[in-house]
Amino acid sequence: MPPPADIVKVAIEWPGAFPKLMEIDQKKPLSAIIKEVCEGWSLGNHENFALQIADATNFYITEKNRNDIKNGSILRLTTSPYQTALQLHERIQSSSMDAKLEALKDLANASRDITFAQEFINLDGISLLTQMVESGTDFGDLLSFTLTAFVELMDHGIVSWDTFSVAFIKKIASYVNKSATDTAVLQRSLAILESMVLNSQDLYHKVAQEITIGQLIPHLQGTDQDIQTYTIAVINALFLKAPEEKRQFDEHIVDILNCPLTEMAHILAQKQLRSIILSNVIRSPTPINDEMAHQLYVLQVLTFNLLEDRMMTKMDPQDQAQRDIIFELRRIAFDMECEPNNSGSIEKRKSMYTRDYKKLGFINHVNPAVDFTQIPPGMLALDNMLYFARHQQDAYIRIVLENSSREDKHECPFGRSSIELTKMLCEIMKVGELPSENCHDFHPMFFTHDRSFEEFFCICIQLLNKTWKEMRATSEDFNKVMQVVREQIMRALTLKPNSLDQFKSRLQNLSYTEILKIRQSERMNQEDFQSRPILELREKIQPEIMELIKQQRLNRLCEGTCFRKISSRRRQDKFWYCRLSPNHKVLHYGDLEESPQGEVPHDSLQDKLPVADIKAVITGKDCPHMKEKGALKQNKEVLELAFSVLYESDEYLNFIAPDKHEYCVWTDGLNALLGKEMTSDYTKSDMDTLLSMEMKLRLLDLENIQIPEAPPPIPKEPSNYDFVYDCN
Repeated sequence: MPPPADIVKVAIEWPGAFPKLMEIDQKKPLSAIIKEVCEGWSLGNHENFALQIADATNFYITEKNRNDIKNGSILRLTTSPYQTALQLHERIQSSSMDAKLEALKDLANASRDITFAQEFINLDGISLLTQMVESGTDFGDLLSFTLTAFVELMDHGIVSWDTFSVAFIKKIASYVNKSATDTAVLQRSLAILESMVLNSQDLYHKVAQEITIGQLIPHLQGTDQDIQTYTIAVINALFLKAPEEKRQFDEHIVDILNCPLTEMAHILAQKQLRSIILSNVIRSPTPINDEMAHQLYVLQVLTFNLLEDRMMTKMDPQDQAQRDIIFELRRIAFDMECEPNNSGSIEKRKSMYTRDYKKLGFINHVNPAVDFTQIPPGMLALDNMLYFARHQQDAYIRIVLENSSREDKHECPFGRSSIELTKMLCEIMKVGELPSENCHDFHPMFFTHDRSFEEFFCICIQLLNKTWKEMRATSEDFNKVMQVVREQIMRALTLKPNSLDQFKSRLQNLSYTEILKIRQSERMNQEDFQSRPILELREKIQPEIMELIKQQRLNRLCEGTCFRKISSRRRQDKFWYCRLSPNHKVLHYGDLEESPQGEVPHDSLQDKLPVADIKAVITGKDCPHMKEKGALKQNKEVLELAFSVLYESDEYLNFIAPDKHEYCVWTDGLNALLGKEMTSDYTKSDMDTLLSMEMKLRLLDLENIQIPEAPPPIPKEPSNYDFVYDCN
């Protein structure tokens, strides 16, 4: 007869004594269980004791989390959170440096537990730590562990960031501004500044007064990737929280309040931030880890978002300064100086301008300013056109004159093309959208030039003209050409070129003819014959293909996945791992100190969840951790990666997948375990691919074509290359 569901068998440790095996009744109050354990070891004052999970976390057992205790768990009897907090509060004020250091180490470790953190904070522990920092008497390891404990305590979100003094901010900033700061102290200080900026608009202004780009740049020039990552994170935080209408980095970031948004890219270029990141981070021999890739992606997004203001600004047809830009485009294209007001009649000049604006490819030949009233792309399209005309004048003139000499129906309209291309590039690069919490999709080529978006446009407008000619397009084919150009750009970006020249080279290999070949190849791989026997065969073998996909999903769950713990307060390098047992009966999971290299064995994962206890799999905004995290709730991509496992009575195991593929693998696998249908996009894609492959193999077999068990050997490289074809 199985034991009652409320009875959990555990082992309990006590220093200096043999562990006890006992059964815990989850219906009993936790205080009664602790009292029973204390009496077993003849310990009085049971209210001064508590139970902990006996692992690296040492988290306290509370009424809220006691249901996480599983059969076979090892617990530890220890002093209560209040007593531990009281003791550490006294110990960290010791006059002995050695005793103080040991106390701060213990505090930094214990502060990861929210139960302890609440008790220590109630003792005004945060104020004590800030006073220790402000006094400036601690240094080295003492300061490092003080800041570590502070970061861990603040990470629980119990205390508001708005409560800290200017003196504390100045002290933390001074550790960042010093050239010879201890690495651990510098890392914690940068993390604190990032959290301050992200969590308080008032603190943002105070931090901006203390930190300069010039003082942050030396930290990017070192070799420690963690320090580089935290430095870029601080820059991103200041960038993200700057006032919408006045974002700018000058020598002092306080100058953000005084300078317009459009100057920001120029100031960043002045500080050589881009080139320093390119040479010291992107082109560093050290491989870029996921956290650094995320911060580079965020910086890329925020930099492109500087274009949003111009993208959403309509042109004023009555603004003479703006109209002069269009006239400049005309002058450069047709090599004409601005004529004096008295040269020729007004009608003659208007006629000439209309003719030239038509050659430039504007929709409105009389007043081309009207073409730029569409938002997006607004004035950004005109900015791109002017940049192209000035910086690549020969290419600009060639495109305009080349098309103006064609027949009307075959000319590629430069003006209309530039406007639609700018709009497309903004969509591809998601200009104006906030960065995703989980994305690492940065492009190295955008860090190789101070005006990378404009250079990107220059390459793509020449591609568009080339593709137009290859397609022999007419004005009716405009949208078809734009679709092909979009595909060419997306395929080239997928290859992650390291430079703009490499991107241009990749586009050269993606001609319209090559795109047709790729499309045909993909169509051949995706489409099957539609005859009735083929359709019947597909229907017959579909169940076994679905079973094969199911087994693959379950095998992946058995291998397990490392999930990142994400907080709405700041990004954290905290992980946990989950994997399915080989017999598909139990989910094993547990916290990790760092991202693992390879699989994590079952016996190192302390927590278990029987598959039989799983009630349902919940996804997206219905997940409890998405309802709790307000900041995450607003992030569409995080919502798309969130899922939860419901078990017992309103208990959840919450996940945020590292990417869309892992999300589909886990939701498919969990649904398969519950006997439900696998409905993810990846299942459909895998089904189509495997069905197509199986169909082709069976059709080849019908033709009696022998398919070898092993692939043919790779031809050997010739011993020498000194040969020539003899024509005789």
